Amino acid sequence: MLINRIIKDTLSMVFDYLPVITLTGPRQSGKTTLCRRIFGNLPYVNLEDESILSEIEYDPKRFLSKYPDGVIIDEAQRFGKIFSYLQVAVDEDRMTDSKKRQYIVTGSSNFALMQNVSQSMAGRTAVMTLLPLSNGEILHQYPDTTTSRLIINGGYPAIWTSRDEARQLLISNYYNTYIERDLRQLINVKDLQQFNTFIRLCAGRIGTEFNASALANSIGVSATTVRAWISILETSYVIHFVQPYFANINKRLTKSPKLYFYDTGLATWLLGINTTEQLDVHPLHGSLFENMIINELIKQYFNRGQQAHLFFYRDQQQHEVDVLEELPDGSLRAYEVKSSMTYRKDFFKQLAYIRNTLKDKIVSTKVIYDGAEENDQDEDGIINFRNITL
Repeated sequence: MLINRIIKDTLSMVFDYLPVITLTGPRQSGKTTLCRRIFGNLPYVNLEDESILSEIEYDPKRFLSKYPDGVIIDEAQRFGKIFSYLQVAVDEDRMTDSKKRQYIVTGSSNFALMQNVSQSMAGRTAVMTLLPLSNGEILHQYPDTTTSRLIINGGYPAIWTSRDEARQLLISNYYNTYIERDLRQLINVKDLQQFNTFIRLCAGRIGTEFNASALANSIGVSATTVRAWISILETSYVIHFVQPYFANINKRLTKSPKLYFYDTGLATWLLGINTTEQLDVHPLHGSLFENMIINELIKQYFNRGQQAHLFFYRDQQQHEVDVLEELPDGSLRAYEVKSSMTYRKDFFKQLAYIRNTLKDKIVSTKVIYDGAEENDQDEDGIINFRNITL
């Protein structure tokens, strides 16, 4: 069963303006399926196939000449030089009256791809990111899905198109096949057990400020090693950070980012949460709900081909607001995230503080929660998380 992806409309119009699409995102997020579905007229090659990789490495120009209309090149981070040859090809098309070739390049390592894109493809490619399924995509297909099921399953398409009992097997396989393998390719891990401990400790710190030294002490490695491992998880789309918001105000503000996972299904698996009943009583239920909401906000931006400018606010007096969304004009929307199904007036305490602190920069204050009562006011608005629209 194919689940409709919101990003497809944006992808479909890119070739009206640019000859190359660079699509990044985690492994198994659906990049290949999506591209082959939208651009079924183009041939497809996968550089995970060693014979194809050898062919393109030996003679890239000859390889590309086999595809006069263009081609989908999957897992392109395995041959980063491909962008230099694509640059030549698209520039040739621009200088001649020949039919314009179309190229789609996908990859699951953001750093390996973007390092080459920035060097060769400025003004020639649209760079987009496909994350795992958004809540909107899931609920369109499975409208009766509970909140806990959304969190525990996460967004990987294979989880949703399989039976519930296959979740643990699929996530375990994903972790062992991709995360550990990608790690070994990018950095020398001497003790895999230490890394496994590290990533599980990261899952236990969702929504908290990142402290490399504290993690290092818990594992028995150096802070430098922890930072290297964190970098690997970031470039492989496993974890991401939300940065603190700094404003020109007379406050002592926190400087450390907050840690989140790109997929709550992986996070719950790492925490040993295997049923919705376990999740409902788990002390990290609220943090995992917050992680899901942060991911949803990011996905809404990415699905439009835009970057999300999300921050959090915290000062040394422990005033904290979960999300500040910065708009193009520099104004801010402020959100508090609550996993509760029951609305309470004190949900707005911190939002009132941030409105008073940042004054006219705040154009909207809303609570995102799991309850039924809603209003769409710019001040003290409340919204069920299923109805988020940025």
